[in-house]
Amino acid sequence: MHYLQPIRAAATIVLVREADDGLEIFMVRRTTRAVFGGGMYVFPGGRVDGDDHLQRYDALSTGPSASQRPQQHALGNEWRGYWIAGIRECFEEAGMLLAYDGDGAWLDRLETNLERRLATYRQAVHDREITLADVCEKEQLRLAVDRVHYWERWITPQGSPRRFDTRFFIAEAPTRQVGRHDDAETVDSRWIEPADAISQSDAGAFGLMSVTRRQLDRLSSYQSVEDLVKALEAERMFITNRPRMRAD
Repeated sequence: MHYLQPIRAAATIVLVREADDGLEIFMVRRTTRAVFGGGMYVFPGGRVDGDDHLQRYDALSTGPSASQRPQQHALGNEWRGYWIAGIRECFEEAGMLLAYDGDGAWLDRLETNLERRLATYRQAVHDREITLADVCEKEQLRLAVDRVHYWERWITPQGSPRRFDTRFFIAEAPTRQVGRHDDAETVDSRWIEPADAISQSDAGAFGLMSVTRRQLDRLSSYQSVEDLVKALEAERMFITNRPRMRAD
């Protein structure tokens, strides 16, 4: 008898920053032991947890902003969970926390002691010993939902070993936070321009899933982070992509 794989809610954040010839993107390489996307370069992301939906986060977040109302509407009633999950997974997988400090300043350059504490929190959040909300309360931080823009939705096709209903977000990375893979689920990380990632993939030196390649192709058309963010803020139509497995 054929059993359908359950579809799990997930959130992914595409971190971008300015580059000499446009913009570049932070990508992590999944371990070859992973059932889904093993050995491939992907954007930081993962499953939405039950705690991500808690209203507790409303007092610990800035946003959604007025300009993000269409994004919020497109995400539906569970908008909070997707936004929080994306920020949490970004912290766990990329080591970058998208947040404001107690004075409302963008958490860009980290003071040394805070950087050390965040490294400890990163592992504890990953191990579910504490929540990201606990971190915010301890350090008087507010999650920067207003800087994280909903982009599009992809549903893994039937027949895949794992199936996800993933909301993709895009956010400008803190320029002075140092991103790094977690050496567990991900084994490498790098900043790379979209067109460069595609050309390296075509040469067999940079593994990409077909979905990721299509997304990079779209992102390569933007000349700057500012242009990309403006386009996201002006967006009113959000696509749900439902690819199918080919017979071969």
